[in-house]
Amino acid sequence: MATKKNIITVGRRKSSVARVFITKGSGKITINGKDLKNYFPLQFMQDALMKPLRTLDMAETFDVSVNVNGGGIKGQTDAITLAIARALVQDNAENKPALRAERLMTRDARVVERKKTGLRKARKREQYSKR
Repeated sequence: MATKKNIITVGRRKSSVARVFITKGSGKITINGKDLKNYFPLQFMQDALMKPLRTLDMAETFDVSVNVNGGGIKGQTDAITLAIARALVQDNAENKPALRAERLMTRDARVVERKKTGLRKARKREQYSKR
């Protein structure tokens, strides 16, 4: 029995965490059991997910299965993009310079700042009243 090479990677952005499973295949992408176009109906998000694969001309080479949770749709999109890029590098280390040139290998560490006591939000204060 021939086993398919399965690559598993993790991508994070804000509070979103994406686990990506990549196998050789025909280019099918499923996210949480749904098709890509059903899970992310906006075209620019679909393009962002496909960017690592298109950069290396591998859009029809791999089947991608994703489990993603937490955060909003933009954070999830960026988390999946990072995980796919990491998986392509794990498959072949020669892919890294091309993906780095497109800024796909960097983990964006910005997260929401915590709320402080005595303030309305992280930095927003009660309006000052002189009289």
